[in-house]
Amino acid sequence: MENKVLILGAGLVAQPIVRYLLQEGMKVSVASNTPDNAASMINHHANGNVIDWSVDDEVALDKMIAEHDIVVSLLPWVFHLTVAKYALKNKTNMVTASYVKPEMQALDAQAKEASIIILNELGLDPGIDHMSAMRIIDHVHDKGGKVEEFYSLCGALPAPEAANNPFGYKFSWSPKGVVLAGNNDGKYLKKGKVIEVPTRDLFKDIFKLNFKNVGVLDVYPNRDSLPYIEIYGIPEAKTMFRGTFRYKGWCEALDAIKQLTLISDEKHDFTGKTYAEMMAMMIGSAKTENIRQQVADYLKLDMKAAALDSIEWLGLYENNAMNRGVESTFEITSDLMIAKMELGKNERDMVVMQHIFLASYPEGKKEVIKSSMLDFGTLATDTSIARTVALPAAMGVKLILQNKIHVKGVHIPVIPEIYNPILDELETLNIKMVEEYGLPESENIS
Repeated sequence: MENKVLILGAGLVAQPIVRYLLQEGMKVSVASNTPDNAASMINHHANGNVIDWSVDDEVALDKMIAEHDIVVSLLPWVFHLTVAKYALKNKTNMVTASYVKPEMQALDAQAKEASIIILNELGLDPGIDHMSAMRIIDHVHDKGGKVEEFYSLCGALPAPEAANNPFGYKFSWSPKGVVLAGNNDGKYLKKGKVIEVPTRDLFKDIFKLNFKNVGVLDVYPNRDSLPYIEIYGIPEAKTMFRGTFRYKGWCEALDAIKQLTLISDEKHDFTGKTYAEMMAMMIGSAKTENIRQQVADYLKLDMKAAALDSIEWLGLYENNAMNRGVESTFEITSDLMIAKMELGKNERDMVVMQHIFLASYPEGKKEVIKSSMLDFGTLATDTSIARTVALPAAMGVKLILQNKIHVKGVHIPVIPEIYNPILDELETLNIKMVEEYGLPESENIS
């Protein structure tokens, strides 16, 4: 019997999962409100099928899920619960690459009762980060050791030769999501002390790390790291830090942009205003002359500061009409960024990931363990971010359909029966973490 897979969404990361599952001989239906995108992914494959579908059509969703063996939601996370409702109703397994929200976790008992698995966080970050971390954590624990410190860092970036704007950044996935994440708070444990970083200071709390074959990158906190002490089963940890990698330029620019409330969701009436007039509004000025100098004074920055160059490069000092009405600054600024910072057709993206552990053992020995991944896309149309997000999910789908994952309920990939086969298969596609054991304590982040 052929396995029937339903994929919801035909966005930036869908192509590799569609290609993989068709190559594995499965019947794949892609349901999307951009059927042309879906059709190009299926590329006339005999086992492929396109369904023109809009997320508000729950009747069709129910019917589609009933007709398939497994559903993969590549929709924005806000729609996952609706998909889960019909997965439970139809007793259909489900996979996502998104973070588990408490409302999803609350479906655990129902999923067990329906004898299905709802497997989430099966992408890159979250996903490959969990799996590669747990492989090492379980290894340390199996030797009777303790994980005293753990740093988990990841970034989806343009390849070095494509990082040629003042932000050092180009969008290779959910652009609005990248900008919106700049409004998060940060929270982590460092040497036994809980550090809380309010959103206004997110891009001030950075450190630098030299990543082999890339160079020095900035790292800033990625949301709340504390739940991962329990998720990863390391109550002994004195440091638990999850961070995001960026090239130099991003943090200074975003810090200034946030202080100017340029990525706020508060709405203002910008009818008839120019970009320079919006800037003047944001700093409480009545005039637009010498707006760069005014912004520098407002931010207490030197007139030559790199952050001011970034803002100028976006066009925010210009007297050009914005043609906006009642709108948030987030929409205006993110639209400017997306227009200027898309990955070019012949440019590559890059994924950098690194885990750094300090492990101690009963006989008194300590070691630093590093696990690192550097992966490049080939072109903007075949990105590293798409491969590293979609392929773990695709492999999870295959393992579930082959009955090689036996657990039921709501899960993330932190157990060996899920992470071992997926990490092993990813390595065959050259997506691999290079692990280094026995490093001196000087190799740890200070």
